[in-house]
Amino acid sequence: EVLQEVGVMTGDENGNFNPDALVTRNEMAVVMSNLMEYNVATYSGTSPFTDVPSWAEPYVAACYTNGIVAGTSATTYGGDQTVTTAQAALMLMKSLGYFQYQSDFENDWQFATIKQAGLIDLFIDVDSGVREAMTRNDVAQLVLNTLEAGTVRADDDTIKVESGDVTVEAGKVSYDYITSGEAYAEAIDSNLHHGAGAAGTSTAGSIVQLGEKLYMGDLKLNDNTTDVFGRPARYWEYEGNEIGTYTKTVLLRQEYTAEVTGRDLYDLLGKSIIDDYSFDIYVDGETEKSVLGDAYFTEDDLTRANDDAVGDTGNGVLTQVYQDIDNHEITIAVINTYLAKAQEDYDEKNEEVDLTIYELDNKGSSRTPVFVKMDDSK
Repeated sequence: EVLQEVGVMTGDENGNFNPDALVTRNEMAVVMSNLMEYNVATYSGTSPFTDVPSWAEPYVAACYTNGIVAGTSATTYGGDQTVTTAQAALMLMKSLGYFQYQSDFENDWQFATIKQAGLIDLFIDVDSGVREAMTRNDVAQLVLNTLEAGTVRADDDTIKVESGDVTVEAGKVSYDYITSGEAYAEAIDSNLHHGAGAAGTSTAGSIVQLGEKLYMGDLKLNDNTTDVFGRPARYWEYEGNEIGTYTKTVLLRQEYTAEVTGRDLYDLLGKSIIDDYSFDIYVDGETEKSVLGDAYFTEDDLTRANDDAVGDTGNGVLTQVYQDIDNHEITIAVINTYLAKAQEDYDEKNEEVDLTIYELDNKGSSRTPVFVKMDDSK
């Protein structure tokens, strides 16, 4: 959804994203051109490759001219081949400013690429292997991770010896983060400051992430928020409009779909975590005892001796436990997923059941009980 909003990746003519479809090198050039906002029309006919179809040629040419892609030979690009994880990662890291010198590739370009990409967390939630073909889903995740990564510049400390017409270069270039004191440099991560990350040193100010550089503050991320149920979440917006709020599934430790007792949660978390961590406990997004009544509970109820259900959990109730190791925080979200409750057993003689149907726009309220007959179930 983020990449669609900024125009980097979109669906087909039927509105489908096709997440499991494999991505070709030609298609990856389109993604990179959209990401870098190249005016591709101005590059038409400038690439040296003879095997690129007309629809892809301007995109490939733009990426080639800007040093994002290379060919499989002097005159071929191999655009109909699927793009591998290592190839896509290399293209994206070049957009960040890495791999500007031949010495960066060491003896194995794939190893060097994967090593550096791992250091800057490009592969979080990316499932494909180094040499595997990438799906659209994995490419989207890789690109999103890159938007959140810091941009760099070469420090130009390479040793150069000149003698007449001969220039000898030695040493390995290192990369420093690009920083800025401007407000746009805090649009995606306001906490990414001097000395953070794995590139090298940097000057004072916030590290400029690629999404900040490309959209100059129009693309914003709040990485420390909650959704309507109280679950840890990330909130994205673009040009002042909400893109969406997304639960941090990486923090999800356990979930239940039946009754959960205090002992269950004690056994899951353990005494040390219960004693040392702070707790946020929500039932349908509510935390106040006056609102929740018997559904209200705290970490004090998480004991080995407590075999009672907490939060009115049971059938039709989803309980999720999130653990934030860095901040020593536990979030428990109890979500009533049902829309109605039967007041008594099904009446076989009259073929009906008495239900209480809950309002969708008013938490905890109920409508007057109604009778649902067999014919109504259709």
